Amino acid sequence: MSIVIGLTGGIASGKTTVAQWFIEKGWPVIDADIISREVVQPGEVAYNAIVQQFGKRILTEDGHINRKKLGQMVFSDREQRSTLNEIIHPTVRKRMREQKEALLAKNVPAIILDIPLLFENERQKEVDTTLLIDVSADVQLQRLMKRNDLTKEEAQQRINAQMPLSEKRRLADACIDNSGSLDETYRQLQAWVNEQGLTNAFL
Repeated sequence: MSIVIGLTGGIASGKTTVAQWFIEKGWPVIDADIISREVVQPGEVAYNAIVQQFGKRILTEDGHINRKKLGQMVFSDREQRSTLNEIIHPTVRKRMREQKEALLAKNVPAIILDIPLLFENERQKEVDTTLLIDVSADVQLQRLMKRNDLTKEEAQQRINAQMPLSEKRRLADACIDNSGSLDETYRQLQAWVNEQGLTNAFL
């Protein structure tokens, strides 16, 4: 029987790095971010709904959605952010559910659902256990500014748009502190895998 693990974290917490660690070890990872980019490609239902809602000003010259421009609009407006989520999230959930069911049918030892807004959208019931990638507030802010080329104010605005990491810590079944070196993070991950009895799951 498969164990379904909900992998989550705050923005710029290093969740993608952790997901890659699992992928390199052969674990199947269903990534909500990747799927959310797929469903907003031209021709997709969600794409058409977004353009209808936010206008063609959010498009690039070749007709794709300008994610940075759209992000600037929704991160400064809770109502618009909610509207965007109502368009994208149902489609993303459906595709994730289909991929999960396909893996469950193969009876793989474990499945990772990589969901940034796991707790915000109350998706805990879709998984057996939750793993939070945690980071200190200062490290999170600096990483986000560097990664997305944002000002301090812009980065803080995006952080504030999510549930505080302190609240996520309270809800998570386990936490990995990613404030330090990658080696430290990987050691914690391996210890957690061992605790779950999954050390040899994908050898």
